[in-house]
Amino acid sequence: MPQPIIQASGITKIYPGGRTALAKIDLSVLEGEILGFLGPNGAGKTSTIKILTTLSRASSGTASVAGFDVVRAAAEVRRVIGYVAQEAGVDYFLTGRENLILQGRLYHLDHRIILERVEELLRLFDLGSVADRLVSSYSGGMKRKLDIATALLHRPRVLFLDEPTLGLDLQARHALWDYIRKLNTADGMTIFLTTHYLEEADQLAHRVAILSEGGVKAVDTPEALKDGVGGDTIRLTFDSGAPGPEVWQTLRAHPLVVDVVAEGESLHVIVRQGREALPKLLPTLDGLGGGLRSITVSRPSLDDVFLKHTGKAFTVSDSSQSSGGAWWTKWQKGTSGWDGKSSSEWQNSDEPKPASVAGQNGAGEAPSAEAGKGSGANWDPSQKWPNASTDPSETWPNQQWKGKG
Repeated sequence: MPQPIIQASGITKIYPGGRTALAKIDLSVLEGEILGFLGPNGAGKTSTIKILTTLSRASSGTASVAGFDVVRAAAEVRRVIGYVAQEAGVDYFLTGRENLILQGRLYHLDHRIILERVEELLRLFDLGSVADRLVSSYSGGMKRKLDIATALLHRPRVLFLDEPTLGLDLQARHALWDYIRKLNTADGMTIFLTTHYLEEADQLAHRVAILSEGGVKAVDTPEALKDGVGGDTIRLTFDSGAPGPEVWQTLRAHPLVVDVVAEGESLHVIVRQGREALPKLLPTLDGLGGGLRSITVSRPSLDDVFLKHTGKAFTVSDSSQSSGGAWWTKWQKGTSGWDGKSSSEWQNSDEPKPASVAGQNGAGEAPSAEAGKGSGANWDPSQKWPNASTDPSETWPNQQWKGKG
């Protein structure tokens, strides 16, 4: 019987200024399962994953991963997890192979083991042919695969994937799904997956947790959640917006109707056996008025589940689409760098620079491939990780990259 490997109890996160991101989250993830963490922008998915990966501290509550408390035993947690953030965490100025070797050195792995695992991961993710190219030349799909590969180099027991396919095209997305399934089935790896995509959660997750407005609304298998909707959905769309409560009450009174939920210009009428129920509902629908424009019947989906538990349809705003490292692309214009400048000219120019580069080495120098080969070899993973958060509890390491070869 699988035992819980991730446990969270009463997790609350309140950011400076009073914004509540999470409100007493309770969550349990079993060893060897894929949990889909589903929610729209601002629901608290990333806040949850940062707390579980020790990148942020909860305002209250407790959490543990693989039996280690995420606050009191943060270093132990970091040794047993892999984490892939929304934005690629690889170094664009190193090659794919150098990124993987660097990751192994950060975890103080033996040199021979590092080389063996690098070759293994390059084969697994089909990156062998581009292993010695700079990451800045990779496609979005290649960067994402390398990002996941670096998180796997130390063979973690738990892999956290925060929007792993965000911004990828459909083909690349489906390819990554196959890799995620392989990691879970072949290696028994526990995977905590946050996603905006309903289909992704439906296809990959053993269980799905629905997060909305800082709280977990439901947790179960995708099929059980869909069965819990109570039947098929008849969607009624009106010309002048959804009608008022008197119409809802008329529909709810019908013996074939399980529930009615309003959303924008539509009413979602939950019924049992939709195809058979629709003809029997037509007389009632004819009497609704209000400019009934269309009627559609569908089997329950995770969208219907989300609507039931949150009272609103699942939508993804345009802002959720990843820029795909737009500034890196801009830096690469031509062969000379940023808008025709070499990297050194750009660093010495007045061009605005991202914080991730401007703050390095205290002088705003972009990391070179040569410098990166030895960087961080002696970084102590027990220290706090760098974080751009304004949370005063999250600080930079006292001793950062020592740069010793």
